[in-house]
Amino acid sequence: MQARIIATERVHADRRDWRNLRGMLPYLWEFRGRAAVALMCLVMAKVATVGVPLTLKGIVDAFDGTKGQVLVLPLSLLLVYGALKLSNALFNELRDVVFARVRYRAMRRLSTRVLEHLHALSLRYHLERRSGAVSRDLERGTRSVSTILNYMAFSVLPVLVEFGLVAAVMLGRYAPIFALVTFGTVAVYVAFTLAITEWRMDYRHEMNRLDSLGNGQAFDSLLNYETVKYFGNERMEIDRYDATLAGWEEMAVKSQTSMSVLNFGQGAIIALGVTLLMVFASQGVVAGDLSVGDLVLVNALLLQLFIPLGFLGVVYRQIKYALADMDLVFKLLERRPEIADRPAARPLAPGSGGIRFAHVDFHYQPERPILKDLDFHIEPGQTLAVVGHSGAGKSTLARLLFRFYEVSGGRILIDGQDVRDLTQASLRAAIGIVPQDTVLFNESIYYNLQYGRPEATRAEVERAAGMAHILTFIESLPDGWNTVVGERGLKLSGGEKQRVAIARAILKRPRILIFDEATSSLDSHTEQAIQQTLAEVAEDHTTLVIAHRLSTVVDADHILVMAQGRIREQGTHRQLLEAGGHYAAMWDLQQREGSSAPAVNG
Repeated sequence: MQARIIATERVHADRRDWRNLRGMLPYLWEFRGRAAVALMCLVMAKVATVGVPLTLKGIVDAFDGTKGQVLVLPLSLLLVYGALKLSNALFNELRDVVFARVRYRAMRRLSTRVLEHLHALSLRYHLERRSGAVSRDLERGTRSVSTILNYMAFSVLPVLVEFGLVAAVMLGRYAPIFALVTFGTVAVYVAFTLAITEWRMDYRHEMNRLDSLGNGQAFDSLLNYETVKYFGNERMEIDRYDATLAGWEEMAVKSQTSMSVLNFGQGAIIALGVTLLMVFASQGVVAGDLSVGDLVLVNALLLQLFIPLGFLGVVYRQIKYALADMDLVFKLLERRPEIADRPAARPLAPGSGGIRFAHVDFHYQPERPILKDLDFHIEPGQTLAVVGHSGAGKSTLARLLFRFYEVSGGRILIDGQDVRDLTQASLRAAIGIVPQDTVLFNESIYYNLQYGRPEATRAEVERAAGMAHILTFIESLPDGWNTVVGERGLKLSGGEKQRVAIARAILKRPRILIFDEATSSLDSHTEQAIQQTLAEVAEDHTTLVIAHRLSTVVDADHILVMAQGRIREQGTHRQLLEAGGHYAAMWDLQQREGSSAPAVNG
């Protein structure tokens, strides 16, 4: 039963390999002319290669003639011999030069397509993935394209062409036994190589899995460097990584041992075939049916054929490994984006930015509803604040508005247009956000700020930085605007990162603004300055403020109080205090905490 399952899996894998190879064709089509020229150079090189032993036979046989022939004929043959050697080298190098553009352009196209596809996948996929493992899989997968093209053009096709030429010489010049032994040896060699390599692939697949797992663990531990240090868990991280590598080591040893078995078997088959052919050739010379030149020719042809054929076993294994790596990429490309533009999707029409959540339900998993019958609207130019305890579903509103997820029920409308009927690009271009957790690129501060609107001028970037109260800080740095902020912006404090995010949102000049705990990492003095800035920025925008700290929303036009995915209360700050409900209780609690807690520096 187990054998049947393994056989079925291998058949399925073979089908996927052929499908993946066909999937490479679009990446080659752009340079099909170059590929044809490279193929022609390949054939010419192999014609020259097979011509060398034929010329060598003529040289050897010429020495059996008269003295004059010895002085004249071998000299001309020697010149032909040298010309064939030179032609072989020339056409091989021309093939490499012509085919280089094909190979590297295919790598470039596939890499670009994979990155584009990753950006098209939903937020759910990116929250669940392991960055390190995906990075390693993509690296191996895109490299596999180059590996396969390289081996096909420089190893597999040359051997096939040469084998065809050698077969033609054998069948045309010698007894059938020579062709029979040659073809029989090749058939046994190929069958043995395929059988052993398929057996070894299980080890390779497991090595790849453990390699990606280990890389993901190492990447994750370094990404969370500070957390590891906080809890003193360096040894735990290293032990976890080492345990994964121990499994990888075991698979690698088994893979190497089985490769030695394969190499020895291949060598034995080749040695047996060459020995048999030389025996038959020697008998022919002794019987007078063959000349000494024929003996030299048979030996030279076999060496030319079996030397690359011996390497072909390694090539086959590498191609199988590359196909396994490529399969990871093509499986990723087959993954359909959860959120996609509808066929008739249209750009967001110009408007004033009114927002309506119409009886919206939402869940990440059906058994755990997040929002329940949420119904509210934000008038154009109005500021609406949403407050509540952690887990109330506040930040989910921003993700739904950006359409990172589809609502489970109800509708979200902007200026009366259902966001599901709009193109994602136009929808997101109309919304600017200052998130609670600002993550920056490992680039300069200027790059991160200008990211809000890449075509913005230097003056516009500086104006946005001034409005976000970060211009003075940037200019005080030794490298100024060229200061690199580190991975995820770790070289900046939480407050500095949020001010960059605020400046970035200002620079974008969106129709709708979302402030998701936008001042949560700022000290009291900076918060007051930023709140004034945010109020100025929001003046002509429809604004959604998501907050836990109630002091930041007292001036909002309308406030929603959420709990367990529902709206529990709503009104202005004064109305909610007078109502004496959830909001009033939260306000009193935060006022008492604020009066007793020291100021926090950003």
